[in-house]
Amino acid sequence: MSHIYQPVMIKKLLESGGQATDIDIANSLLKYDPSQIEYYQSITNNMVGKVLRNHNIVEKQKKLYKLVDFNSITEPQIKELIKLCESKVDAYIQKRGDAIWSHRTSNRAPVSGSIRYQVLKRASFRCELCGISAEEKALEVDHITPKNLGGEDSINNYQALCYSCNASKKDKNNTDFRGQHDKFKCRNIGINSGSDAGQTIFHTHIHLIPRRKNDVSQPIGGVRNIIPGKGAY
Repeated sequence: MSHIYQPVMIKKLLESGGQATDIDIANSLLKYDPSQIEYYQSITNNMVGKVLRNHNIVEKQKKLYKLVDFNSITEPQIKELIKLCESKVDAYIQKRGDAIWSHRTSNRAPVSGSIRYQVLKRASFRCELCGISAEEKALEVDHITPKNLGGEDSINNYQALCYSCNASKKDKNNTDFRGQHDKFKCRNIGINSGSDAGQTIFHTHIHLIPRRKNDVSQPIGGVRNIIPGKGAY
């Protein structure tokens, strides 16, 4: 990411007369980090958007959210509602302070690039819970046992999770997901060739049949088990 971060920071300094605050630079970097946008898209759809839909305040059509009965609200009412929303946010921030964002902040040193690479490489650059590739979704290094539960900063306490799985796990438990996505790897390929083998569509095609441990009492015979009495031999 240094190939992006460094030129973005230099660009921001050039645009700002040669100097800029760390917050200004951070906001510039944020624009180039799609994983953060994806994170808040997930929050929108699975948390706040879901709650507001359940209360019939908003409705969703594909990716588009709409306020219910918005056309019936007058301009003065819109302005008043905006002020009300802002006052609610300000009051809550004043009450809770930085504790609101404690789940998104860190009081520890970041994982070094070399350790992060080792963790992701060990996980084959896939989320160790859902199995999604790092090419499809940004991966994060998660503490298996959270810091607030006594977890240590050690490669033996790290696992690779996509931002969605990591956000779901939070810092409330010490579930070890390493090796979890191995359950979803395909290890059984069956080819039916000819009518005697059960082929009904006479061109090349492959059926992927998910298999799980103990899904049948006698796995010998592989995909032949889909025919009663033909699997075991």
